[in-house]
Amino acid sequence: MNIAFAPNARRPDPAIEVLDDAFLPLRLFAAGVEQLFTGLAWAEGPVWFGDGRYLLVSDIPNNRILRWDETTGAVSDFRRPSHNANGHVRDRQGRLVSCEHLTRRITRTEYDGRIAVLADRWQGKRLNSPNDITCAADGSLWFSDPSFGIASDFEGERAEAELPHGVYRIDGATGELSLQLDDLQGPNGLAFSPDGRTLYVIESRARPHRLIWAYDADGPRLSNKRLLIDAGGPGAFDGMAVDVQGNLWCGFGGDGSKAADPAQLDGVRVYSPEGRPLAHIHLPERCANLCFGGAKGNRLFMASTHSVYALYVNTRGAVA
Repeated sequence: MNIAFAPNARRPDPAIEVLDDAFLPLRLFAAGVEQLFTGLAWAEGPVWFGDGRYLLVSDIPNNRILRWDETTGAVSDFRRPSHNANGHVRDRQGRLVSCEHLTRRITRTEYDGRIAVLADRWQGKRLNSPNDITCAADGSLWFSDPSFGIASDFEGERAEAELPHGVYRIDGATGELSLQLDDLQGPNGLAFSPDGRTLYVIESRARPHRLIWAYDADGPRLSNKRLLIDAGGPGAFDGMAVDVQGNLWCGFGGDGSKAADPAQLDGVRVYSPEGRPLAHIHLPERCANLCFGGAKGNRLFMASTHSVYALYVNTRGAVA
C-alpha cells in the first residue's frame, strides 16, 4: 500500500507536538517530517550504515530487507528472501546482525556476505521469533523473543511456542547464549542508556497498559527492575531509540481497543530519562521502530507501517 503524504509547509511543523518545554532544545525550528518512501506491508527494524550512507529497513510480510540510498533517494532490495527479518543492529565491528522470524534465529552478515547463525535454540528448544536487538558497549547482543512471528503465517510461519517469551544475551567474546528475562508478556523494543548502565525493555503485551521497564545493567547481570513508563489508556509501544542525553524516542500507536484514536496516537512519543513525556511526533501511520542516522547522527528514521519517515532533530543517537 502506498500512503499519500504531503509535508507541512508551516514551521515549526505542527506534526511535532511539544508536551514539555524541555523538548524545545531538541526541536529544530526549520525541520519537518518527510516521507522517504512507501509501499511496504509492515515496515520494521531500521538500521543506519553511515559508511555507505544508506538505511536498511525490514518489510516483514514481503520477506525482504530494503535499502534506501541517502545520496540518490533510490530504494532497492538489499536481501530477498530475508526469512521475514525484523529487527537489526550493527555489532561493534560494523556487521549487520538480524532477527529472523521464519528461521527463528539471530544471524550475522559477515564482511564477505556469508550468513553466520549466532543463536537459534535455548536448552535444545527453538527460539520463538526474535524481534528486536541491541548491542551493548562490551559487544554483547541483547534481543527480545516474543511469539509474534509464529502466531500466524503473515510475518513468518505459524508454529507452537517452545519457550516462554524472553530477553536473551549473546556474549560478545564467547558467543554464549543466556536467558536474562522471562517474566514479560511480549518483550519488544530494547535499548541501553548512553552510559550503558541501564537497559530499557518494552513490555508490549502488558495489561492493562503497555509498559517500559528499566534495569540496572552490569555486564550480564540485571537488577533493580522498575517501571519507568506506563503508556496509559489506549497507547502502545513497539521499538525505541535513545539519544545522547538519554531521552527515549518510542514507536507509538493504539493498543487495538475502541478507545484508540490513530490521529492522536500514531507516531513517536519522546520521554525524558526519568520517564516524563516530552513530545509527540504525529505521523499518518503507526510507528513500529526507529533509529538515528544521517551524516551527523541527528536524523531520526521512523519505520511506520507502510512507509519510512525522517526528521532532523537537535540531538544525536547514543552509542552505548
